[in-house]
Amino acid sequence: MENTGEITVSVALRVRPLLAKERLERSSNCIRFVPNEPQILLGSRENSRAFTFDNVFSPDGAQEDVFVTCIQPLVDSTLNGYNATVLAYGQTGSGKTHTMGSGSTAFDVPIEEQGIIPRVIDYLFDTIEARRADPESPEYIVKVSFLELYNEEIRDMLNPTPRLDKEYIIREDPVLGIIVSGLEEKQVNAREEMQQQLAVGSTARTTGSTQMNVESSRSHAIFTVIVQQTARPSPGVSDYETEGSPSVLISKFHFVDLAGSERIKRTKAEGIRLKEGININSGLLALGNVISALGDEKQKAKHINYRDSKLTRLLQDSLGGNSRTVMIACVSPADTNFEETLNTLKYADRARKIKNKPVLNLDPAAAKLHELQKLVQFLQGELEKVTGRPVDLGSVSSAASRIVDSAQVSALEERVSQLEFENSALKLAAKRSQDRVDLVMRTCVELRMERDIWAATQNIASLHDENGALLPSPVLSLADAAVSELMSKHLRKIEELNLEIAEYESGKRKGKKRKSKR
Repeated sequence: MENTGEITVSVALRVRPLLAKERLERSSNCIRFVPNEPQILLGSRENSRAFTFDNVFSPDGAQEDVFVTCIQPLVDSTLNGYNATVLAYGQTGSGKTHTMGSGSTAFDVPIEEQGIIPRVIDYLFDTIEARRADPESPEYIVKVSFLELYNEEIRDMLNPTPRLDKEYIIREDPVLGIIVSGLEEKQVNAREEMQQQLAVGSTARTTGSTQMNVESSRSHAIFTVIVQQTARPSPGVSDYETEGSPSVLISKFHFVDLAGSERIKRTKAEGIRLKEGININSGLLALGNVISALGDEKQKAKHINYRDSKLTRLLQDSLGGNSRTVMIACVSPADTNFEETLNTLKYADRARKIKNKPVLNLDPAAAKLHELQKLVQFLQGELEKVTGRPVDLGSVSSAASRIVDSAQVSALEERVSQLEFENSALKLAAKRSQDRVDLVMRTCVELRMERDIWAATQNIASLHDENGALLPSPVLSLADAAVSELMSKHLRKIEELNLEIAEYESGKRKGKKRKSKR
């Protein structure tokens, strides 16, 4: 996976207008905007606190402005192979579902009122269709999943009537990151199909009425768009690698609509609603603790308690992990909600300090093939160096096809192991042969040295005794015999070494014949 380094979570603030109910209660506006700056002032003019974010949207801000400024770059990033997350956070009734466009009536409103998800669907398919006009563009497969976390239980919104024994387990894959086992992913081939799946899931989502919100979301919802891109191979380029780029990219875009935080004394919740509120606040408390820990450099060095809640576990990649994340903090401007608004602003301010590490998401099977291909090419070069002839790797090439599965990976791994074994055997044989050659060379050098020494000795000593008298012929004959015996001994040694080399070469040729027959 290609790492792009650390980037901070982008935080946008959206302030909704005063509601009719708040006007009847004579609530006043407690938020002021700093002109031409992404900054707001909370409180009275005499006693106010300033908060600065990456983007600030006033009650007059249009849905289109939110999408173009904050979300459109994330869609482009997803289409380039990176994970993305948009997270709506705030108190109950602050406009999160309206901003996200994840309600059951998301497509029944005028176009200018449509939220983030409907706009993403249109932009996503418009972009894919435009790219498909290029014959070299990758092939696209789009899937969706939709879950809600209700009372700390995961529900599949695209399969509202699962088997009674079905259990959804959150686990961490070393390559894919956080996944939910058993969650249904449905392929969609057109924008209308994705809109239908969103509508089906939104209708099944749990909602209820409280004193603060007539239609309050009673669960956290995550709508996920999965985009798989398979590169088309160019002429002369292998199926699983096109011009050095990964062939299969799988990226995810999470749309997280959190249930709003609520104070029981204000919602007047009882019975089931009370239990729901407690679980909602419990999950949001765990989320707040994670945000605080990630935003504090001192605490970040310690263990982050993602497992304190299923909500934080599901958002582990989005906060501090492999994702480009935008948090949209939704607040009410009414002074009656001052305390909740202040808490939301504090959390949002801390979230700006969180650093994520997005990476290019190469499909794990394709990544394995990509790695094995490089290894095969290296081994091929090594074998050609040793054997001095081209190596046929046709069986390896045929193992790489456009459809990447475990069987292909296993076949390629087996072939690589075979090549590694053959390469090691050839290297060992070459080393032994070189050792033999070195031994013969050293022996020849020693023989030459002995010959030269003997010749020099004969020249110096001449053929006279110590008194200067000529040696008798028998003595000369004995000297000649000693020299002849020494030369014969070394000649026999050379012949033995030559025989050993010949036997080695003969055995090597027989081994090659047996391999060619197989």
